[in-house]
Amino acid sequence: MDLTEITNQSRQAVTEILEHAGLHKNDIFVVGCSSSEILGNQIGTATNLDSANAVFDGIVPVLEQNDILLAAQCCEHLNRALVVERQTMEKYGFEQVNAIPQPNHAGGAFATVCYQRFKDPVLVESINGKANAGIDIGGTMIGMHMHNVVVPMRISLRKIGEAPIICARHRPKYVGGQRAIYDEKLM
Repeated sequence: MDLTEITNQSRQAVTEILEHAGLHKNDIFVVGCSSSEILGNQIGTATNLDSANAVFDGIVPVLEQNDILLAAQCCEHLNRALVVERQTMEKYGFEQVNAIPQPNHAGGAFATVCYQRFKDPVLVESINGKANAGIDIGGTMIGMHMHNVVVPMRISLRKIGEAPIICARHRPKYVGGQRAIYDEKLM
């Protein structure tokens, strides 16, 4: 496992997503990450904090440079709750829940790393479908956290480590039917 490569792949993936997703300051970017899948194992079977830290090191600086807020999804044992900064919770009116992600029990490695490394982390049960873009590393099912209309994105990478990735962004709903004219910048 080459941690530097995992960091570089994570940075490149998020950079490419942001280049095409049309996000704005304080938009939410959701990350679901299986450290097991990064290592080539089945999700939930080989939790690894080192690979989770490598992903964090690649993703967070890019999001911070672009004033994008991170929501880190926990595993199904915490009902896919999310780790966010307290200011994100307060800005969006999310409700805090009481749990601390753990790498091998409930939460997963990436959520644990975020909880440990954020300035003022909290766990929220839901972000009410407010994510504007995101990356699913290893089949963690982030779709429930995104706006109603999600568009899959193809970037140059197909994997981070051994984990397949799916990238997505939000776009506004089309309304008006055949006679409507749409803003190309929002498509």
